[in-house]
Amino acid sequence: MVCAGLAREQGFRVLALTIDYNQRHRIELQAATTIVAALGAERHIILPLDLSRFGGSALTDDIAVPKGGLGNEIPVTYVPARNTVFLSLCLGWAEAAGARDLFIGVNALDYSGYPDCRPEWVQGFERLANLATKAGVEGEAFAVHPPLISMTTAEIVREAARLGLDAGMSWSCYDPTSDLRHCGLCDSCRLRARGFAQAGLPDPTVYAAHEGAGA
Repeated sequence: MVCAGLAREQGFRVLALTIDYNQRHRIELQAATTIVAALGAERHIILPLDLSRFGGSALTDDIAVPKGGLGNEIPVTYVPARNTVFLSLCLGWAEAAGARDLFIGVNALDYSGYPDCRPEWVQGFERLANLATKAGVEGEAFAVHPPLISMTTAEIVREAARLGLDAGMSWSCYDPTSDLRHCGLCDSCRLRARGFAQAGLPDPTVYAAHEGAGA
């Protein structure tokens, strides 16, 4: 949400791509539709790509989502090569649409240690994009923009407020409850709640539990 808002603020036209990868937290697809409408994107594609056929992640397989707090190892919520797959699809659409700027909301500060959220990954993908496309080899260079990569979650929360975006539209939880509340205990919920607290802004999120309860 904030990534697209920043792109719009910089004068870019917004084409929004959401991947329906049969993720556990499918409610984020609804959130994406709401956000895209609020931002006034020119087009929104929800592309089906069933990564549950591969498995290997708590988000796409019958593996419990960790609720014990942030650790030092890459957690089982990591989806194998997910951001590389997603950004490759974004690249394909961008080339077809005549766009040369790709925005992705990866973050390398408040995150769970995923390798495909680091600056090195962004830089490597940008090099690949310009080697792997007709546009790139003909001199129409692609640029990958990660505007949130060096922000804390609190800073991202403040940016949402500055941009006039309702943070309640966004979704973070990896393991929603049956009544579609944020679980409150997965890594993503913990980072979200801390971000609002550190930003000193009200958190519109409804959590089923809070950090420290059952942690």
